[in-house]
Amino acid sequence: MVRSASHAERHASDRLGWLRAAVLGANDGVLSTSSLIIGVASAQGTPHAVFLAGLSGLVAGAMSMAAGEYVSVSSQSDSERADIARERQELAADRDAETGELAAIYVGRGLSADLARQVADQLMAHDALGAHARDELGMTDAGSARPVQAAFASAASFGIGALVPLLVALLSPHALVVWTVAVASLLFLAILGVAGAVTGGARPLQAALRVTFWGALAMAVTAGVGAAFGTVA
Repeated sequence: MVRSASHAERHASDRLGWLRAAVLGANDGVLSTSSLIIGVASAQGTPHAVFLAGLSGLVAGAMSMAAGEYVSVSSQSDSERADIARERQELAADRDAETGELAAIYVGRGLSADLARQVADQLMAHDALGAHARDELGMTDAGSARPVQAAFASAASFGIGALVPLLVALLSPHALVVWTVAVASLLFLAILGVAGAVTGGARPLQAALRVTFWGALAMAVTAGVGAAFGTVA
C-alpha cells in the first residue's frame, strides 16, 4: 500500500520538550503546596496560616520553577550554540574530512560505503551544517532548547497544580483540611500521571501508581513533621 505524499506522522517525542516541563511543574505544584498545607494544618495552624502557607507556596514555587527551568534550558541552549559554532569552524577548515565523518555515521547505521558517501555528498551540498547538527550532534528542531517557553510552561503548570490543594483548603471545614487536601491532591496527581503517560505514549496505570505513591509518602512525612512540632493554640 502506497502512502499519500501528504501523509504525516506524529510521534510522542515531538511533544517531549513541553510535556516534560508541564508535567513536572503541575506535579510539583500539587505536591509541594499540598504538603505545605497539610504540614501547617497538622501543626494546628489557623485557617489564615494554612491559606497563607498555600498561597506563599504557590507564588514562590512558580517563580522558582520558572527561574530554575530557564537557567537549566539556557545552559543547554548555550551548549548547543557552542557545538554548532565548533561544527561550522570544522566545516570551513576541512569540508572533505567532515563529509567522510558523515559518511561513516551512515555506514554505522547500515548503509554501504558507496551509498553512504553519496548520501553524505548530497546532504553536504544541500545543508552541510544542518546535516551534521542532526546526524552527528543529534540536534533537531523538535528537541532544541527553548528557555523562555520552558520557563513559562513550568511556572504556569506549577500554578495550576498548586491551585488545586489551595482551593480545596479554602472550601473545606478546617478540621478536615488535612484529609480533604490529601485525597484531592492524590486524585489529581493520579490524573496527571495518566494524562502525561497517555500524551507521551507510556503506560498510564504505572505512571499513576508511581506518582500517587510518592505523593502520599511526601504528604505523610510532612503531616508527621507538622504533628510532631506543632502546638495547639
